[in-house]
Formats: sequence, structure tokens, C-alpha cells
Amino acid sequence: MLVQLSIRDIVLIDRLDLMLEDGLSVLTGETGAGKSILLDAFALALGARGDGSLVRHGQPQGQVTAVFQIGPQHPARALLKDHDIVDEGELILRRVQMADGRTRALVNDQPVSVQALRAIGASLVEIHGQHDDRALTDPAAHRALLDAFAGHAPKLKKISALHAAWREARQARDELAERIETARREADYLRHAFAELDTLAPEPGEEQILAEKRQLMMGAEKIIADINDAHDVVAGDASPIPAVSSAMRRLERRAAQTPHLVEASLKALEASLQALEEARDALEQAQRDADFDPRELERVEERLFALRAAGRKHNVLPDDLAKLRDKFAADLESLDAGERNMADLEAKVAATEAAYLDEAKALSAARAKAAKTLEKAVAVELPPLKLERARFMVHLETDPESRAADGQDRVEFWVETNPGTRPGPMLKVASGGELSRFLLALKVCLADRGSAPTLVFDEIDTGVGGAVADAIGQRLARLSDGVQVLSVTHAPQVAARAKRHFLIAKDLAKDKKNKATEGRVATRVTVIDDDHRREEIARMLAGAKITDEARAAASKLLEGAE
Repeated sequence: MLVQLSIRDIVLIDRLDLMLEDGLSVLTGETGAGKSILLDAFALALGARGDGSLVRHGQPQGQVTAVFQIGPQHPARALLKDHDIVDEGELILRRVQMADGRTRALVNDQPVSVQALRAIGASLVEIHGQHDDRALTDPAAHRALLDAFAGHAPKLKKISALHAAWREARQARDELAERIETARREADYLRHAFAELDTLAPEPGEEQILAEKRQLMMGAEKIIADINDAHDVVAGDASPIPAVSSAMRRLERRAAQTPHLVEASLKALEASLQALEEARDALEQAQRDADFDPRELERVEERLFALRAAGRKHNVLPDDLAKLRDKFAADLESLDAGERNMADLEAKVAATEAAYLDEAKALSAARAKAAKTLEKAVAVELPPLKLERARFMVHLETDPESRAADGQDRVEFWVETNPGTRPGPMLKVASGGELSRFLLALKVCLADRGSAPTLVFDEIDTGVGGAVADAIGQRLARLSDGVQVLSVTHAPQVAARAKRHFLIAKDLAKDKKNKATEGRVATRVTVIDDDHRREEIARMLAGAKITDEARAAASKLLEGAE
């Protein structure tokens, strides 16, 4: 509920701090005292449209702060989480209005958009009046109100889950159908491309291997003659190896006679012979490596050029051709498998839709039953409000083609103000005074189901007589048993039933520190006790001159309310 409302420099209000309680609170005062200004300021804190003209003359800005205490499961808590707003107990809505028209919105002292402030404010407060353009008059909210009245939360949760399952199945089917259709359009190309690559049988890294082999073979062709010449020198007819070997054998036979003369020479000749043999072996290996079949070079080049041509054709690197072949194979398999799976998905779509439609039908029947119950409940409230000839109706239409997450029904509250007249939407058919009473009757029936924790009624008793005003007062008091109710009223019968009575009046500002505002008219709001309440209610009964009869009547009203 709302526990504190603070206003600074808004129109006639220079400084105002109201502490509020649960139950029914009324605000009274003479016409022009500032009751509408108070509500406009409150609406500003709830996200209403800002206007620079709201700032008190001579001030750079005005400010309104509303402090609420709500339970841990209140919907506003979820909105705070959605907007990443710190939630640490009390909920503080603040709106700063600049004189140049700019505004700032804050929730728990954290800057937010006006849209976020408005959404949070709507979950906390409902404002009703003769010219109300929100709350119960909005047809978009009527279905939710009927469901709240009937306790349809479990049914709504179930149908929402069925709707989600149907949508998921339909989306999966549609996506598969799109893939199949795309594959069908490309099927001939896919089969041809796959066959071509499958025949080519590319391997990752194959291009580099072939390119290196080709390069080696082409290089070997140029140096093979030089290798052969070197081999002839080392191992041919003129090879020094036999001569060196013969010389070594002769020296070895003399080594025993003169070792000191031949030992060093033998070692040198042995090293030379070993080096020549190693050179011969290396040259022979080079001959073998360089010895290639020209037809092999042709085959290598043909394979290499085929891989590169395929890469250019498919706009991929040759090393990626194997992956592309596998993708073509998977796409073809997907086409075949998709056509097999489509029947299963079609069956799933049909099954989930049938389950949704069964639940939607049951929900429509439950709503129709709840509509009759709500109509009867509202009908009980209408006669005391002097609407005994009027009729309240819940207009329910079911669209068989609709597949919404909350069912197939459109709900709108209709009224018939007099027998024989054409019924129609409540906002269009009822006059201002009738509308406020219809709304009150409806709100009494919906008070403990789907209601904001704070309800504000702005002069809904305007233009009604004593009996109707008393009936309104009784219903506002009943409402306040479950929610906090604030009512701006001119009816003494309503004021007498309040738990707390605020008096709104104009006064002269007395801020001697600020010469610019001293002596300027300002709106004051005070809580009045029992004696002052009797005097205020007597004024509401008698007008400018309060008589003893009016005081006696006021006392009687207060006693009757108790």
C-alpha cells in the first residue's frame, strides 16, 4: 500500500508530506482548494505525462515521491527484476518535473524510463473517476479481470503451456519444410556435385603433397645429367676407388717392415676411400630419387589440377573439398530423412493443436460460467447505487480461428442503462455519473481478485443524492477491508465512513527565508480529528454557514458509520 506521499513545488503545493494508512481515507475541501492538483501530482509519480506547467511558479523544478510497502510476491517485484532495479524492501517512485518540460523518473533512486515507471505504477495503484481512461474501462484488461474473478490461473498456465508446445511443433515443422523445399530445389545440383566429388575422392592436405612432389620431379629433370656425370667421376671407368684400394693393399704389405713410414699414409688413404664410397652411395641414391617416369609427373599434374579446378568451381580451398563432399552427402540425407520425418512432425502439430483446442474450449466454457456469476454479483450492487433499472453484462466472443496463449475469447464489459435501450461497451454507453457507479459496483466484486493494493476514487459521488452517496460510502468501506482506498469526495455520507480524514485547504505561504514565495497562496493538507471531522462534514452538509442542525446531522452520520 501507499505509506507516504511527498510533493515539492507542484502548482499550488509548495511542500507537502502525507503519511497514509490502510483502510479508507478521504480527502475533502472546498472547490478549488487543490484536490485535483494533489491527484495530478500523484499520477505524475506513477508515470503520467509530464508538463512544465505543473511546476510551481518561480521554481526551476517540482518533485513527487510515493513510497509503497508491498509483499514479496507482488507483481511489482517481478517488474523491478525485469528492469534490473535494486529491490531492498520499500518501493520508492520518484518523478522530477523540470519547468522547461523535461522529466526524470526514478525507482528506488535508480533512473528508469517513464514507460518502466508507468508499468510499475499501474501494478501498485488504480485510479477511478468519472472521466477515467484506464483501469476497469480498458477492454484489453477485461478478460484478465474475469479470469482473476474466476480463479483461472491454473487453467491459464496449462493453456499457455499447450500453446507453447503447439507453436514449437509448428515452428519445427515449418523449418523442416523450408529445409526440404530448399533441398528439393537444389537436389539435382546436390546429387551431381556429390557424385563428382565422390569420384574425385579428395583428401585433406593432398594438394600440398602433390604440389611438393610435382616440384621435386620437375626439379630433378633439370639436374639428373649433372648427377650422372658426378657419378661417372666417382664410380665410373675412371673412378679413383680401385687405384686407391690397390695402393692401400701394397702399402699394407710393407707396413710390417716400415710402420713408421706408411702408417700415416694408410690412414689418409683409408679416409679418402671411405669418403669416395660415401659420395658414390649418395650419388646413386640421388640417381634413384631423380629417376622418375614422365607419365608419373603427368598423373601428378592431372590430379593436382583437378583438385584446384574443383576448388575454384565450388569456391572453396582444395583442402576443404572433402568437407564439402560430406556436406552434400548430409544435405541429401537430410532431404531423404526430412521427408520421412515430416509426417511425424505433422502428426505432432495436429496432436498439440488438438490438445490446445480442447483446453481452450474448456476455458471458454469456464469463462462463460464465470461471466454469469460476475453479472449476478454486480447486479446485486446496482440497486443501492440507483442503477436498479440498469444491467451489467460480460460480452464474450469466441474466435474458433484464434490460437492465443490465453485462449480464444475476447471479453468486454457492457452495460444497458435502461430497459429497452441498446447495450454496448461500458465506456461508450454509460454517462459520467453512471460509469463511476458501475465501476464501483464492479470493483467491489473484484476487490480481492486481481486488484492493485491501492485504489483511488476521484469524486465518483458527484451529482448523486444522499441515499446513493451513502451506498457509495458503504461500498468504499467494504473495499477498504481488503485494499487501501483513497477517495476524493464531496459527499458527507462517504466522508463519515473514512478511517482517516484529510482536509485540503488554501493558505498563505509563510517561508520568511524565501521572500519570493512568502505570502503566495499554497495548498495545505491536514489530518483532522473527530471534532474537526464533525465540523467539516457539517460544512459539507450545510455549505458556507454551518448550523447546529448541520452539526447534529454530521454527528448522526458519524455515529451511523461506526
